[in-house]
Amino acid sequence: MLSRVADSLYWMSRYFERAEYTSRVMGVHLNLMLEHDLGSGGSRWSRVVAALGSQDKGDGEDFAAAEHYALSQIVTSIGAARENARQVREQISSEMWEEINRLFHESKRIGTPERFRAQPFDLVHTACESAHLFHGITDSTMLHGEGWQFIQAGRFIERVQHTARLIDAHFEEFYRPGIDASAAEHMEWLGLLRSCTAFEAYCKVYTADLRPERVAEFLLLNAEFPRSVRFGVERLGRALDAINRATARKSDRLGKQAGRLAAALSYTPLEEIMSSLHEFSASIRRLCGQIHAGIYQVYISYPIEAALGA
Repeated sequence: MLSRVADSLYWMSRYFERAEYTSRVMGVHLNLMLEHDLGSGGSRWSRVVAALGSQDKGDGEDFAAAEHYALSQIVTSIGAARENARQVREQISSEMWEEINRLFHESKRIGTPERFRAQPFDLVHTACESAHLFHGITDSTMLHGEGWQFIQAGRFIERVQHTARLIDAHFEEFYRPGIDASAAEHMEWLGLLRSCTAFEAYCKVYTADLRPERVAEFLLLNAEFPRSVRFGVERLGRALDAINRATARKSDRLGKQAGRLAAALSYTPLEEIMSSLHEFSASIRRLCGQIHAGIYQVYISYPIEAALGA
């Protein structure tokens, strides 16, 4: 597979996942805002934009700033996903292109600042539903070969990084060991689970008793829930192994990095994680960054001399 094709498939998937994640988190917090008075939202929106990946604290100083940041991220990510898909039309199915192209044009129609300010859920729901459709269409209509594996790698590396960042931002503000949460904070824990589409799945494992330690265990360590960090890391590792087997450029370094991350999630006791959750989350994101850099070094931006010698 050409490196430019791998690059476009990888980023198409990452941008689509980013648009869906931003839409979902924003939608959950717009609903939570209805449970509180507007004057109490300052810390909420600074936390939300931090969870969305912003490095600028000013992006979430108030609701209007956070709204602007989220809208920009959603619309920009959808546009970037569509542009990457356009460059590899021959590699993806017609149904995939039709869905991503439909979302692009719909986001242009309902993703204006005026429309988003008046009806934010139109764009939020459309982006989330389209992402679910796109993933299903991709799995159902595309050959599960090397290109599909790059899509999986992009999807899960993006998901793992965002979920780890979201957990970190939430626990930093609300987690107080040994102290029961207030009624308002109970809603925030519920919001964290819903931000990961995890509330119903969590209840099937732990019932509706929302305990921070159990929430952390479920979102970080559950091996069966599709949006847990452990599940995403394991799927990322599978995709990297499949790519390594399919391509002429062999490298077990990426597989070892993913394996080290999976081992940390499988064997680190929950008590140890909770005692240094911020550092644990940061290490997950750092290792994902290293894996991303490795993907580029091995498969995408390698020097021509290395290709000739393969």
